[in-house]
Amino acid sequence: MPAADDRPASRPFAGQNADLTPARHDAPNDATRTNRIAFQGEPGAYSHEACRAARPGMEALPCRTFEDAIDAVRSHRADLAMLPVENSTYGRVADIHHLLPESGLHIVDECFVRVQISLLGVPGAKLADVREAMSHTMLLGQCRDFLRRHDIRAVVGPDTAGSALLVAEAGDPGRAALASSLAGEIYGLDNLASGIEDRQNNTTRFLIMSRHADYARRPNRAGSGAMMTSFVFRVRNIPAALYKAMGGFATNGINMTKLESYMVDGVFTATQFHADVEGHPDDPALARALEELGYFTSSLKILGVYSADPLRATQG
Repeated sequence: MPAADDRPASRPFAGQNADLTPARHDAPNDATRTNRIAFQGEPGAYSHEACRAARPGMEALPCRTFEDAIDAVRSHRADLAMLPVENSTYGRVADIHHLLPESGLHIVDECFVRVQISLLGVPGAKLADVREAMSHTMLLGQCRDFLRRHDIRAVVGPDTAGSALLVAEAGDPGRAALASSLAGEIYGLDNLASGIEDRQNNTTRFLIMSRHADYARRPNRAGSGAMMTSFVFRVRNIPAALYKAMGGFATNGINMTKLESYMVDGVFTATQFHADVEGHPDDPALARALEELGYFTSSLKILGVYSADPLRATQG
């Protein structure tokens, strides 16, 4: 625990600015349920695949932007949103970490999707015909080796499935799209090459967001009861604040699987941290770690408590 002289006077559990209590009163109302899950992109996007994998019984609702997908849930046009947060090859998805804390939504699940990239061309086209490939910048970064070997120029498109749609509409055999095989089926494109990603374990992690917080302990799709907790925080302006804040997780044996920093408010001096840890806030060890973290933070907010995806264990 922190030394007494490090603690602010009259500081309650987890800090005065902590938000550790779930909205338990905000229970789902069956009358407002739509059985839809929103995602960013056109039909056939990898987010669409994630929706089908994690919530096969729900209707997938395509949205133009991440903000639109979030708003679809807030406005009750969808019950859930499927948002990509990071890729094992490319890294984190830009802007998502800024959107999550301000979205008003809660993380209720995670979904790991194995990303298998296909080169999709118009009917009758051959690999040798392709001069340029269009896709989202994140996907282009996942198959650089293939594009270089075949002397194919990368072209940034609106998103993966949207690029497939544009290629289908253009009808040019010299232009292809990098997208999922599902997108090829939807837009009538030929699969000119498949499995072209640079790394064969290429995986994207998605978060499922809801209007309603869910702190219940629940099994994942494989029946495991392993839980994850995600939160954001800002440290107080004292020497070695981050080091001291993290100490409670080490001394209590909590495994922190992610710790990322990013600027807020467009200034270098305002830094927010996003963390994922194994465990449930009601676990005694994690409760103690969060309490200690609170002594060194100016703000602390839990984004969600959810079951660990079965594929998480294979990504270590």
